[in-house]
Amino acid sequence: MTKTFHRFARAALALTAAIVLIAGDAAAQRYRDDDNQSRHKAGVFDYYVLALSWSPTYCADRGNSRNDQQCNPRNRRPYAFVLHGLWPQYDRGWPENCRTSDEGWVPGPVADRMLDIMPSKRLVFNEYRKHGTCSGLGVDRYFALSRELFEKVNIPSKFVDLDDDRMTISPGELVRDFVAANPTLRPDMIAVQCGGAGNRLREVRICFDKAGMFRPCGSNENQRRLCSADRMYVPPVRGGR
Repeated sequence: MTKTFHRFARAALALTAAIVLIAGDAAAQRYRDDDNQSRHKAGVFDYYVLALSWSPTYCADRGNSRNDQQCNPRNRRPYAFVLHGLWPQYDRGWPENCRTSDEGWVPGPVADRMLDIMPSKRLVFNEYRKHGTCSGLGVDRYFALSRELFEKVNIPSKFVDLDDDRMTISPGELVRDFVAANPTLRPDMIAVQCGGAGNRLREVRICFDKAGMFRPCGSNENQRRLCSADRMYVPPVRGGR
């Protein structure tokens, strides 16, 4: 009886300790989350990154399995560069998930207005919650600025309705193409991301100041880290000419 009692007592103590440890971990995690949010203040950042995603690569990687509208071959619009997002950045690092009075909520009509350049409501919602809340602009002004900067960038003609399924290009060549198409853009204001099978072109990132003018990028857009390949494969646009 005594031995049995002691075994049960030890088990009860171990269970109690485990519960206390789990509760402590949960409380610590909540504290870390709260502390993380408190460090990032809406409107406090150094510059913006406009992230342009190459839609054919996204569809080849993940979009087909998700049945995304932008990847549906029956979609009447062939997507090339689409707006991934507009990201407030520090010169080193970036804020995210900032506290705002709207709690990261995007009204349906606002999301609908963005679908021609951000062809997924899920993308619109996620981008505002994670990045847009840190802009300090509020949901309407944030997406208005996102569109304004997206439309400010001239896409080099070779990437419009691209139908060549053998196209490869170096990151440097792509940067030069964008600089040639945008007279006030300099090479230090743009970075290229690649990855996956064949080092596919994933994204072009262009840096802007808070006034919406091109500016040099910070250390976040390290070209060697984003794409160190000598050449990238650029998948063709679906339904291209």
